[in-house]
Amino acid sequence: MDCTSTRLPYRQANHFTKIILDYLDQGEVLKPFYAHDPSLQGIQKAIEARKNVTTNRKILVEELKKQYAGLATPLVQKNIDALLLENTFTITTAHQPNIFTGPLYFIYKILHAIKLVEQCSALLPLYNFVPVFYMGSEDADLEELGHFYLDGEKRSWNTKQKGAVGRMSIDKDFLNLISRAEGQLSVMPFGNEILSVVKDCYKEGVLLQDATFKFLNILFAEYGLIVLIPDNASLKKQALKIFEDDLLNETASVIVEQTAEKLQAAGYKQQANPREINLFYLKNGIRERIVKKGSEFRIQNSELKFTQEELTNELQDHPERFSPNVILRGIYQEIILPNIVYIGGGGEIAYWLLLKDLFKHYRVPFPVLLLRNSFLVVETKWKEKIERLGFSVEDFFLSEQELMNRLVIKESKNEIKLNGNFTDTEKIYESLKRQAEPIDKTLIRHVEALKTRSLDQLRELEKKMLRAEKRKFTDQQRQLHGIKENLFPGNGLQERRENILYYYAKWGKDFIQQVYLHSLSLEEEFVIVTEQ
Repeated sequence: MDCTSTRLPYRQANHFTKIILDYLDQGEVLKPFYAHDPSLQGIQKAIEARKNVTTNRKILVEELKKQYAGLATPLVQKNIDALLLENTFTITTAHQPNIFTGPLYFIYKILHAIKLVEQCSALLPLYNFVPVFYMGSEDADLEELGHFYLDGEKRSWNTKQKGAVGRMSIDKDFLNLISRAEGQLSVMPFGNEILSVVKDCYKEGVLLQDATFKFLNILFAEYGLIVLIPDNASLKKQALKIFEDDLLNETASVIVEQTAEKLQAAGYKQQANPREINLFYLKNGIRERIVKKGSEFRIQNSELKFTQEELTNELQDHPERFSPNVILRGIYQEIILPNIVYIGGGGEIAYWLLLKDLFKHYRVPFPVLLLRNSFLVVETKWKEKIERLGFSVEDFFLSEQELMNRLVIKESKNEIKLNGNFTDTEKIYESLKRQAEPIDKTLIRHVEALKTRSLDQLRELEKKMLRAEKRKFTDQQRQLHGIKENLFPGNGLQERRENILYYYAKWGKDFIQQVYLHSLSLEEEFVIVTEQ
C-alpha cells in the first residue's frame, strides 16, 4: 500500500464544533478551562505537575502483568516494567470495547498516542513515555457499542445480555456476525488473515473486554501499546475516597455544574450533565445509577437498596461494583496512571473542559488535552473518479449541493450566473434614487424596496436556471453522490462509520503502518491519505 498525504485545517473540514475549533485556536475564552496548552511546552509543564503527585506504580504494574499473563511481547513487557520508574509517564487514549473496534477513529486515536510517544521520547530524552489504551468496558450502551459497519451495511449484535458491555460474553449471535462477514472478507487479499485473528480473539464464552484486549494486543503490540482494563478492584481501591465523597457529599455535581454554567455563559453548549451521584452500581448483569431517596440509597431499575453504612461498607469490600460515569471516569484514570496527555475526540475534549476545577479540588494533575488525529482514506478508484469530474479530494469536504453547483457552472454551455444583471439592476435603482430625491426624499425608501424586491426575484430566477440546468447532468450527479456517500457516509466523516476489517482485508497490517507513518503528533490538522 503506497500512500501520499495532504493536510487540511480543521475549520475547512466543516465537521467540527465551535468549542473544538476555538480550543484548537487557543482562544482566550477557553483558557480558564484547561491546565496546559496542547504543545511540547504544555507537556513539559504537565510532567512537572505530575512529579509532585504520587502514583501507585507498583499496583498498576502488578495488575497489568496479571492482565497480560502469557500475552505480553518483549516490547510491551518492557513498557510495563518501565512504569515502575518515576521518570516514566503515560500518554493515554480511551474508548469503549466496540465490536471489532467499531469506527476507524478507534484505531486512529491509538496510533496518535503511539506517534506522540515517539516524538516525546526523541525530544525529551530524560523521560520514558508509554502509550496506553484505557478500555471503557463498563459502558452499558449496547445500542452504541454493539454494531459495526461493513461495506456500508450496519451489522448489529442482537444479544439479550444486560449491564456493562465489556462484561458480556461472546455468544452464538456474535459468532454469526463473524460468519456473515466471512463471505465478503475472505475474497480480499488479506481477508483470511484478519478473519483468523478475529476468530482467535472472539470465541464463544469469552468476555467482550477480554476479546478486545487480545485483538488490540495483536494489532498494536509491535508498537509497545499497553491496553488497560480498569474494571478492576485493586485499581478502584485507589479512588475510594473520591467515590465515597461523591456518594455522601455529592461534591462532583456541585463543582462541575458551576464550571458548566461558566462555559454556557461563555457561549458554549453543555457537553455532559453531572448527576447528584456520579457512580453506577455494577453487579450480576446490571449497571444502574445509584440514587439517594431520603436516607436510603437505591439502585435504579432494581430492588436493591442500601443504608449509608451498608453502601460505604459495600464500597470498601467490593470497589469493583462501583463504576464512574463520564464525570468521574477521567479523574479515576488520572489517579491510577502517571499520565500527562489525554488524546480524545471532539466530544471527549469538550467534556474534559468541564473537569479542571474538579481535578483541582481533589489535587489530581490535569493532563494536556489533545484532539485525536482525523483521517480520510481515499482509495485509487475514488481518486480517479474525483479527477474525472474535475475536482480535488479537498473539494469533497463541501456539501453535495455546492459541489453540484460548481460542476454545472463549470461544465454548462449556457450562461447561468446573473452577475452582470445584478450590477446593472443596482445601477438602474441608484439612478432612480437620484432622480426621485429632489422631488420627495421619502420616495427613496420606496425605490429601495423596489430594488430589494427586484434583486430577490433575480436571485430566485438564477436558482431556477441552475436547477433546470442540473437536470442535464444526471449522470455526473449520480457519480458525485456515489463518491460523496463513500467518502462521507451519511454526510458524516468516514472515520465515524467505517470499520478496520475492510481496510485490513484489503491492505493487511500495512494499512495500520501507513496510518501510523502519516499520523501527526501535535500539529492538529485533518489528514487526507490517498492510495497511489
